[in-house]
Amino acid sequence: MFKKNSIKAKKGAEADLPRFSVYPTAKAIWILSLGLPVSLLISLIFPALWAIGAAWAVGLIGLVVFDILLAVPNNDMEPSYKLPERVYIGTDEFADFQFLGLKATPKDSEHQLTVNDHVTLKKDTIFLTSSSDGRAQARFNLTSRRRGEAKIIRLWSRWQGRLGLIWLQRSDPLNHSLAIVPNTHLVKQTAIDFFSQDAVFGQKIQQLRGEGTEFDALSEFLPGMDKRAIDWKHSARHNTLLAREYRTERNHNIIFALDSGYLMCEDMEDKDKVQLTKLDRSISAALIMGYVSLKMGDRVGLYAFDKSPNVYSAPVSGTAMFGSLQNKTAKIEYSSEETNYTYGLSFLAQKLRRRSLIVVFTDFVDTTQSELMLETVARLIKRHLVIFVAFKNQPLNELAQQSPNNIDDVSRAVIAQSLLSERDIVLAKLRRMGVDVIDADPDTLNTEIVNHYLMLKQRGAI
Repeated sequence: MFKKNSIKAKKGAEADLPRFSVYPTAKAIWILSLGLPVSLLISLIFPALWAIGAAWAVGLIGLVVFDILLAVPNNDMEPSYKLPERVYIGTDEFADFQFLGLKATPKDSEHQLTVNDHVTLKKDTIFLTSSSDGRAQARFNLTSRRRGEAKIIRLWSRWQGRLGLIWLQRSDPLNHSLAIVPNTHLVKQTAIDFFSQDAVFGQKIQQLRGEGTEFDALSEFLPGMDKRAIDWKHSARHNTLLAREYRTERNHNIIFALDSGYLMCEDMEDKDKVQLTKLDRSISAALIMGYVSLKMGDRVGLYAFDKSPNVYSAPVSGTAMFGSLQNKTAKIEYSSEETNYTYGLSFLAQKLRRRSLIVVFTDFVDTTQSELMLETVARLIKRHLVIFVAFKNQPLNELAQQSPNNIDDVSRAVIAQSLLSERDIVLAKLRRMGVDVIDADPDTLNTEIVNHYLMLKQRGAI
């Protein structure tokens, strides 16, 4: 296998590795090993012929040097590569390396990639093959294991000389970042379904009259129009009854605040038996609503926090920026820390200079943590509109609804129901404060959150 030097990585920088090395093959070592005992035996029987052993070694060294000269040069094995920038969770992607400078095909050319734990390789070692255009290439099949930022660190290549006595090995540092993100095919299809049902907008953004609070024009008042829209000042001036027409406001700030603490790393199972963490389901829902928001002319930003702020992306506009938002989600890591709502949401409030719709995805279990969360949200809603998305506790619901068979089952059911009651109390307090609460399950989350957003837009609440 490849000879990968074991060294300690320097802090803040990749450790230096040799770019090129030469070492003997197993064939050369066997020839040398077999020749030495024979030479030793001949020199014991015929002492005058002791030089045969030295000649054997010198001859083998000469053959090794000759094999180096015959081998494909190191410079010819410099790879040209095209690596993907983004892949979807659980899908396969190819990383292709082509060797354009080859004048002859190297013997037994082998290649390996060094990657981090976010991706796996279908095969560890890839052999050089011919591509469709006749060029030599090494193709690796990458499988994304989880959302995050994968690293393709280094390509290792080695090949033999014509005589098969030496290995020539080179390493090429890549340091390529690969964003592993939720599948946008589902995101865009869901968004298209919403638009096709409501026919809110076409391909071009249009100004819709009769909704929102932004003044558009004056028109003659007709029976059936809202009397509150009458502009009495202009009606008196023009000696006819005029009414104000409004259009839907755009360019609102929509901020998705994602709790990435340890509670959000718990798996949830949907009706299709798919296991995904609460954090991944939150990101998928945020992307779906974000795409719809961008299509409707609003500005969308992303924020993640646990014990401290982690990722913040300022609001952007236009569906062309959706890919950038999607890449940002790869930087949100799974955390084992407890969430600090006071620090996390206060930091977000300082970043926002204008009234915004803040969608908070989180989870909570104990009353102490929820009280701190309530205090912070109370300060947040003084200036902003907040949608609070909490995930139903599936294990507690199952325990509370399970038919008891013994006294232990009764105790567990009572405790589970008590915890669920405390959770309901917290959600009720949020509703009384004026917060829009979505008590989500994995099967209806995406639909509920987009419907809630469209309802707020229709009411002109943002």
